[in-house]
Amino acid sequence: MTSTSRPADHGAHDRLRREVPSTAAVLADAQDFAAMRRYRTFPFDDHAGYLQQMEALLRTLASQGVRITLALFDPEAYDTYCGDLGIDPDHTDSRARYAAELAGAGATLPYAGEPLAQLLPLLIEEADRQATWEQASALLARTGTCEECGEDLAHAAFTRATDALKQLLEALGDGTHHLVCSIPAGDPQLLAVLHTTALDGGRHHLSESRTLIFCTVLAAGMALGSPGGIVSRSTTPDTTPGLPPDATHDTVRGWSLRDGWPRPLTAAQVFTAYCTDADTGEPIPPEHRVDHAAGLTLTPPTETHRHH
Repeated sequence: MTSTSRPADHGAHDRLRREVPSTAAVLADAQDFAAMRRYRTFPFDDHAGYLQQMEALLRTLASQGVRITLALFDPEAYDTYCGDLGIDPDHTDSRARYAAELAGAGATLPYAGEPLAQLLPLLIEEADRQATWEQASALLARTGTCEECGEDLAHAAFTRATDALKQLLEALGDGTHHLVCSIPAGDPQLLAVLHTTALDGGRHHLSESRTLIFCTVLAAGMALGSPGGIVSRSTTPDTTPGLPPDATHDTVRGWSLRDGWPRPLTAAQVFTAYCTDADTGEPIPPEHRVDHAAGLTLTPPTETHRHH
């Protein structure tokens, strides 16, 4: 009696391979790459060549229909990860295990064949946003509860921040708006950016994740009594006679956090803040067709008591 082996179903294998996602953790800059070269099992000695090899691999996997998640490989976080688990960092399995963990916990972007030179700046931005959210959340978590009433101060601050942003967007109205909230808490300082557009009195189109980060950073500033603030730059059509029909006009406004709420700056204060070099203190010439206007008044919620 002879035995026969079942022929391999390569089509099924390929279809299954397309359903198994892959995570690629990339060393985005030369400094991080240099930090990994101390490991004997790390096979690369040139950052540019490493990125070329990585891009070739990613394109090959993408051409096979494999779903790929791109993450940043952080050598310091990797060392901590290996130390916490008691595994050898100078081992390919350890690097693969760390990369797999990033798919669920780190900043990631989907890869669909784009050049790495295009994706890496976006991935770094995403990592910065996640780090900002984690830092702001940690600061909020340490605020505890009000000794007088037992209220959760973090929750109260987040509610105030959400209300402030809602009022701010309603006050700004139609146009494309670029909002920056900066809070000098920790190193580096907390910085959140939000883009939104509203037309013909319609609702603002917001990124849910970026709105969450913005409100968390603003809430941290409110809860800590920080002297931070908000700057908005709004772009609207410029209907001045003689200009092209697609001409636009920008207006910059500002608010400073005082008593746990964004208070409007005057036009002169906005001009001084926007037209002064932060490093040298020297004046910067104002931009063409950009107005510096007073911040709009936002009404703080009614409170029966103040938290300290």
